[in-house]
Amino acid sequence: MTDTPDTARSIGRKVMRPTLKPTDLLTEQPEWVGTWTAQIITLMPDAFPGVLGDSLTGKALRENLWALRTINLRDYGIGKHKNVDDTPAGGGAGMVIRADVLDPAIQEAGRNARGRMPLVYLSPRGKRFDQAMARDWASYDGITMICGRFEGIDQRVIDAYNIQEVSLGDFVLTGGELAAQAMLDATVRLLPGVLGNAESVVDESHSNGLLEHPQYTRPAEWRGREIPEVLMSGHHANIEAWRKEQAEELTKERRPDMWERYRERN
Repeated sequence: MTDTPDTARSIGRKVMRPTLKPTDLLTEQPEWVGTWTAQIITLMPDAFPGVLGDSLTGKALRENLWALRTINLRDYGIGKHKNVDDTPAGGGAGMVIRADVLDPAIQEAGRNARGRMPLVYLSPRGKRFDQAMARDWASYDGITMICGRFEGIDQRVIDAYNIQEVSLGDFVLTGGELAAQAMLDATVRLLPGVLGNAESVVDESHSNGLLEHPQYTRPAEWRGREIPEVLMSGHHANIEAWRKEQAEELTKERRPDMWERYRERN
C-alpha cells in the first residue's frame, strides 16, 4: 500500500526491500515494525515535525524510537478548489470542517493503524490533557490526532467514530497543531529509550502527584545565593526528605487542587 507524496509524509522505521528508487522518509509511507506511531490529520502538514524534530524527541525520531506520519486534509477537499469547510448549519460566525472531507482522511489513517491506537480530536471542550494521559498514550501502539481549524469539525464525525476530545488547557488556539506537538512531546519522552536516564521522569512535576522540588547546580554560590546546605551534605536520606518537603510545600501553595488529590491518595 502506498501514498502519493501529497497525501502523507512519514518519518520512522521501515521494512527495507530492494529498490532502485531513492527513499524519502518525508513523503513515502513506511511499514512500521514495532514502532510507536503518531498519525496527524491536519491542514498544515508542513508544521510537522516542528519542535518535535529537535532535541531528544528529534533524536528519538531519527533513531526510530517513534514514527510520525501526517495526512493532509486538503487532499480530500471538495471540488476544483479543494474546499474543506462550509458555513455552520443554523447560521453563525466562522466555518466548520465538513464531514465528507474528514471521513476519508480518518479512513486513510485507519488503514494504517495497528494495535491499540486511539483516535483523538484536539478540542478546547475536551478532557484536559495531563501527565496521566501522556503515560496512557505512551503505553499504546500509537495515536491518531485530528487537528481542527476554524470553528471545529462536524459533530456527526465525532459521534460516528466515537472520537475522544482532548484539550491542552482552558484556552482557544487557532488550530490543533501546536497542541498536538505539545502532547506528543509529553508522550514521546516517556517511551523506552527516549530519555537517557529513565529515573528522570519519576520525580518531575505531576509524575507522582506533586510539583517538582527546586533544582540547583554549580556554582555553589551565585550573587550571594547559596545552594541549600542539605544538598551538599551527601546524606541521601536527608536530601530525599528535603526534596519531598519542598515538593509538598510548592504544591500546597501553587496547586491546591493537586494537593487535595495527593492528600486523598496518601
